[in-house]
Amino acid sequence: MRKWFALVCLVVIPAGMSFSQDVIPGKKTLRNVNNNAFAVGEYLKYRIHYGIINAGIAELTVAKKTTRKNRPVFHMVGVGKTTGMAEWFFKTRDRYETYIDTEAMIPWEFIRDVDEGGYKINRHIIFDHYENKAVDLKANNQSFNIDNNAQDLLSTFYYARCINADTLKVGQEVPVDMFLDHEMYPFRFKYLGKETVKSDFGRIRCMKFQPLVQSGRVFKEKEGMTLWVTDDQNKVPIRLESELAVGSIKIDLMEYKNLRHSINFR
Repeated sequence: MRKWFALVCLVVIPAGMSFSQDVIPGKKTLRNVNNNAFAVGEYLKYRIHYGIINAGIAELTVAKKTTRKNRPVFHMVGVGKTTGMAEWFFKTRDRYETYIDTEAMIPWEFIRDVDEGGYKINRHIIFDHYENKAVDLKANNQSFNIDNNAQDLLSTFYYARCINADTLKVGQEVPVDMFLDHEMYPFRFKYLGKETVKSDFGRIRCMKFQPLVQSGRVFKEKEGMTLWVTDDQNKVPIRLESELAVGSIKIDLMEYKNLRHSINFR
């Protein structure tokens, strides 16, 4: 179950997109991504089951607007913890924060404080997208090379919700690159079509995806994982299911507040 909160943040839907560029004299140009999916105040809460055990909850909040690198950013916070019986054998307390450029939808700062059954990670990453560098303040200011428009674990979740998925064809694979634990991770997501999903709030039309992870030069299925995202302007992740080496994980939306658009459950 290690890094189970990361599964929530990987409920994303990268797709083909168009964007303009912000041109700053003497600096690399940054893209301009249209965000019509979320706003300050949005709150999402997920229930996490490991097999038949109610294992934990995860909460995602668009906390406020502020600035980084003299640019406007959203401050997002994600927290996860085990509950019930899971506390006895795998106590988890995770906290993630990211500061995402409101125009380019790329992170300028990322904080990760993880304690999962004694497995601990502390990261404080400062991104420089003009130079394609990232510095970890918690690792003696080590500097790392990053790809263009690299995302962190939490920013990936929000960036992907800004992308137009209307042109996707069944079977199409679309990429996203993430900087995690001092490395770049290339991911692809295969679009599987649309399904109606029964949720805690009723039935809703969703887009269905399968995450793929690179193994050598081939992209392969990622742990039997499937995810469903609302087929509307909010693009809210409704459910994720993943087969593990032992058992399975199911993550469901259990509460939401302050969505940017109305959501139509039946």
